[in-house]
This record gives sequence, C-alpha cells and structure tokens, in this order.
Amino acid sequence: MPGYSGSVALIGTGPMGAPIARNILAAQVPLTLWNRTPEKARAIGGGTVVATPALAAREVVLTVLPDLPQVAALLPGEDGLLKGWKTAGIEHPILVIHGTVSPVVVAELADDCLRNWGVTVVDAPLSGGTIGAKEGRLSIMVGGPPDAVERLTPLFELYSSTAVHFGKTGAGSTVKACNQIVVAATVTALAEAMALATTAGLDLEKVQTVLAGGLADSEVLRQKGRRWIDQDFDGGGSAKNQLKDLNFIAEIATARGLNLPLANSIRNAFQLMIEEGYGDLDHTGIYRTILG
Repeated sequence: MPGYSGSVALIGTGPMGAPIARNILAAQVPLTLWNRTPEKARAIGGGTVVATPALAAREVVLTVLPDLPQVAALLPGEDGLLKGWKTAGIEHPILVIHGTVSPVVVAELADDCLRNWGVTVVDAPLSGGTIGAKEGRLSIMVGGPPDAVERLTPLFELYSSTAVHFGKTGAGSTVKACNQIVVAATVTALAEAMALATTAGLDLEKVQTVLAGGLADSEVLRQKGRRWIDQDFDGGGSAKNQLKDLNFIAEIATARGLNLPLANSIRNAFQLMIEEGYGDLDHTGIYRTILG
C-alpha cells in the first residue's frame, strides 16, 4: 500500500465520504465501506461493502457523518463497532471523526471511548467542500494523541493537501469553528453583494469577474459563484448544517467568555433562512432570504 499500511474502513458515503473513498481506493488501499443506504456505498465502484458497522470494524475507521449522535450510534449493540472490534481482536482501534462536531462533546466522547473500551478518537474535520474532496485537496484539522495522528497522516495524505495536528482531541473541531466563521461570513457577504447587484440590474457574471480580480476573490467565490448566476441552490452544504456549525461556534465562544458579533449576526441570518423554509438548500441560498 503506497504510503499507508493497516486496515481501514469508511462509514458514510455521502457527498464528502464518496470522493474520499474513491481517492483512497485510487491509491490501491483496500477499503471496507458501510452506509445506512447500501446502494450509496456500492455506487463507489470499489472496496468491500458490508452489511453492518460491526463488519466494518478495522484498525482505522473513518466516519464522514453530519454530527456526533450518528457516530455514537455506530458503537453499541450486536451490529456495532465495539462488538466488531472485539470479534476481530483489534485492541487499539482508531475512530476518526471527519464531520463538523462540538469540540466539547467530542473531547468527552474521546475520554469515554479510551477509558471504557481502549478506542482512540481523533477529530479531523474537513474543509474544501465536495470539489476539494473529489480533487484530493481537502484541508484537515486534526486533534488527537500524537502517536495516533502519526499513524493516520499517510492515510490523510491520500485525500488532502493539508493536514495539521493542533493538539488533543477537540482541537481540530475548534479550528474548524474558526474556519466556519470565515466560510459563513464569506458566503453571506457574497450573497449580499449578489443581491445588491441583482436589484441594480447588473450582470452577475461580470460582477463576479471583477470581484475575482481583486481582494474580494476567495475559494468560496470560485467554488460557489455559479450558484448565484444560475440561481441554483440545490444540493451542496445545507443551511441547516451551516447553522449547526454556527451553534457550535456560539457554544465555544460562550465557554471562553467571548462575544463574536459577526458570527452571532450570521447565525441569526441562517436561523431566519431555515424558518423561511430554505434549510435544505445550499448555504449560498441565503441570497433568497436577503432579497426577501
């Protein structure tokens, strides 16, 4: 296995998990797959699709799921990972959490898993979107024990361009919160700019060309700009998930005695977007709420 040795499974073959799986398989690393909807796992076109999380218990299990409750649900029961690791004789497995989760709660989960079952939890949230996942250039923010992170680094390199270790479990999710302040703010700022340009009767494609040529350029504009031009807000990173991230940011800020006025304002804006029935749209769809 070029650059990585050890057994690995991936759970959650959605918009982010599927391209990650394909990049791992492209590197000729054997991969076990489980997804609640089996057809999505089979659509990867490689790997070994199994029927239960227990059968996906490997030395390293990558989870690409929306939040911690979905990860925690994989552990108990006859079909759970804990039983699978015990049956397979894997004494010190690593559970990687690639979703955006609460730093406080993931640290608590890590303590419980290590103390009760000898499972090391590494939080490794992702940035780069589905395009970054497909192109294998994700940015990974990692929190966990140094020895576990060292083992994982060659694996992370198969689907990322940047993977940085920040400290103990929970640190990665704190960095992701910092990332999400910038992402949510940039998405909202661009949506406001596009709304203003629309009401002025301007050509959005031309407006974006000018923005891309100066300080207003960003990865968000490059990846998401067409959504405003085409008025296509289906799929992508949902407003509901964006609000979830902003709620985590508020939780962290409160715990540290910080007032984050911009993050709070954006949080209120996405709450309104969801109340208006747009929660399943890509977060760029906040444009609709702004236009009223």
